[in-house]
Amino acid sequence: MKIPLNIYMVGIGGIGMSALAQYLKHTGKRVSGSDRDESPVVAMLRERDIQVVIGHGDVPAGTELLIYSDAIPSSNSERVQAKGRGIPEMSYFEALGEISRTARTIAVAGTHGKTTTTGMLAKILQDADKEPTAIVGSIVRDFGSNFLAGSPDLFVIEACEYRDHVLKLSPEILVITNIELDHTDYFPDLAALQETFRRAAEKVPAHGFIVTNPELLNVESILKNVRARVIDYTKMAVGTLTLLGEFNRENARAALAAAHAAFPLLSLEAGVKSLSKFQGSWRRFEYKGETPQGALVYDDYAHHPTAIAKTIEAARQKFPGKKIVIAFHPHLYSRTKSLLNEFAEALATADYAIVAPIYAAREELDPSVSSAILASAATQLGGSVVALDSFDQIRDELLKEDPSSLIITMGAGDIYKVAEQIAGE
Repeated sequence: MKIPLNIYMVGIGGIGMSALAQYLKHTGKRVSGSDRDESPVVAMLRERDIQVVIGHGDVPAGTELLIYSDAIPSSNSERVQAKGRGIPEMSYFEALGEISRTARTIAVAGTHGKTTTTGMLAKILQDADKEPTAIVGSIVRDFGSNFLAGSPDLFVIEACEYRDHVLKLSPEILVITNIELDHTDYFPDLAALQETFRRAAEKVPAHGFIVTNPELLNVESILKNVRARVIDYTKMAVGTLTLLGEFNRENARAALAAAHAAFPLLSLEAGVKSLSKFQGSWRRFEYKGETPQGALVYDDYAHHPTAIAKTIEAARQKFPGKKIVIAFHPHLYSRTKSLLNEFAEALATADYAIVAPIYAAREELDPSVSSAILASAATQLGGSVVALDSFDQIRDELLKEDPSSLIITMGAGDIYKVAEQIAGE
């Protein structure tokens, strides 16, 4: 359907929804919405003259389309109102698919690194004067936003495999950074997850490109029947980055390969220069400051065992000799339960780890898994890991660390608030 003028967005403070809201306003739409809580993203939207109400009340008169976040169930009061009043609804990814349907689209998918890769790719294309419109899953420091305004004919979109959302998009170029089991509340096993990626890869047209590492075991099998040309991003050379870790070098290679696939005449040297200046994004090993005792404080979005382990490894390389202290906020009962052993192994690699109560998000309480169970499993593997019952307790524990320590708050929930508290005291 054609996107109308007056749009109301439920869950507008979500990182993807807020980028879409900015895009719609940029194109002349009248946009407002609601969200559950105040947040830095909500504050950013208000600064951009997008009205946001906290809590769910009445859908404004004159609303012609309601767009909802995937975290918003059909029983939500505003969605019920919209249905009763005959107001059409779209999910976030349905709306993304519609706005990009006639444009040349580069979609960035994968279990790890897609946010950073999307930001890097947008930066390369922006510096090359290609005027990309970018929708990114975090606030990119280089843009000061999760949205980059550009041409309506070129989109760079962070995609997501959860609930097959990536299949709502029609990319000419599909980047797959890597594939590991995740979103276990939807995908029962790795094969089911691979099936979604296989379908996404096979949708890419014959004149398009799939940018990936075809040697990865979980990726190789999904490429057997694709029509598009497969480009191996590992062949790219990227030079020096400001971001730490080999995983970010992989992200940079994928971004550069995608940019070159889209624009073969684009200077690789210029692309490497753009990558060398890329500043990263919110909650990706983001420096927050120091505690009153002098411990360094960083915050990171890592919420999967592989990301946790790689971030700890990269921190050790950058800060040799530091005591690595992790405050981890598990995200979803289903993910924590399905990957419990893997989480335990990752947390055990820290010198000291604190586990916060599980962030339920869209899920109901599952008493069969808890932060205490996770901490116990990590301890049995030789880790120094404890579970604490509140952010206040975690804050007080972290404030005991001295200048020999590097503190990293981690998780997809709101554990970043603890980093802000201890670095701001």
